[in-house]
Amino acid sequence: MILSEVFGSAAALLSTGAFIPQVLKTWQSKKAEDVSYVLLVAFCSGCFCWIIYGYMTKAYAVLIANSITFTLNLLILAMKFVFERTIREEIL
Repeated sequence: MILSEVFGSAAALLSTGAFIPQVLKTWQSKKAEDVSYVLLVAFCSGCFCWIIYGYMTKAYAVLIANSITFTLNLLILAMKFVFERTIREEIL
């Protein structure tokens, strides 16, 4: 295995895996108040661009890692929307 592939794989695992605790915390607490919509939308947009780049250049590690990260961030975004909506409805 080429050294660059080792670093690329490590980067993909660490960057993608970093979002798993946030997904779990958001799900368990049913809150995502401290995560901004701007951050989530911007990050999802960046991941989407990396996905396109990975596809166009046949950089499959980039494509796969960013597809997973994109999905995890969409989950956080969806939970934030649903949980904040639920809280607003409970107040009314």
